[in-house]
Amino acid sequence: MPERAAAVQLDVTLDRTSPTPLYHQLSTAIEAAILDGTLAPGDRLENELSLTTRLGLARPTARQAIQELVQRGLLVRKRGVGTQVVHSPISRETRLTSLFDDLGKAGHRPSTRLLEVTTGPPGPHVQAAVGPAVTGDGADLVRVRRLRSADGVPLAILTNHLPARLEVSEADLAERGLYECLRAMGVHMKIAHQSVGARLLTDEEAALLEEETPAACLTMERVVYDDTGRFVEFGQHIYRSSMYQLQSSLVG
Repeated sequence: MPERAAAVQLDVTLDRTSPTPLYHQLSTAIEAAILDGTLAPGDRLENELSLTTRLGLARPTARQAIQELVQRGLLVRKRGVGTQVVHSPISRETRLTSLFDDLGKAGHRPSTRLLEVTTGPPGPHVQAAVGPAVTGDGADLVRVRRLRSADGVPLAILTNHLPARLEVSEADLAERGLYECLRAMGVHMKIAHQSVGARLLTDEEAALLEEETPAACLTMERVVYDDTGRFVEFGQHIYRSSMYQLQSSLVG
């Protein structure tokens, strides 16, 4: 369903004789419109002033209703845009795969904005992650930082540290996933050690991901080795927690 350019005005009926608070009645009506498809992912709600004037509500009442849905991940506030319905969460299994490839296989349209490509000595955290066998004798690493979007919506900031022997062009990085680029060079990725966490976004990260601060993000760090045991890459990725989730299968 295509996104509508104009803000959507919902037909909401409030019962002022009900013991249910007005903010909760409003949030329930908006949620119902999202669930039945009246509001599609990407649709914008009318602004608070218009909403409160039309429904005869106080602005704090409307703000509380909207904030409740923001906290539940159904709506998102964006600078210069307003309040939008959140796109369906991207769900991935915990496997040694590329986000770019997984998005394409799931029917999404992945795109990349190349933010930075630099070469230099790794910092202490990267050194500790990849080990002295990689960073010893003053060995430099290539640092690649990208903004990955799904269907035009910013989803993740990906930072990858690569050994200098793996020369990936900026043009390839902008058009393809990193793992696809590495496979084309004959790299056979075999094993990875991965950790997942969470933290708050920095102001710069929030601006890139179009999130209002304070906002949480999912973090992932991954060290990858090829089939000969050589270091391939160290990834430091952050994902919008409102749009991304990991799945695992557990067997008892």
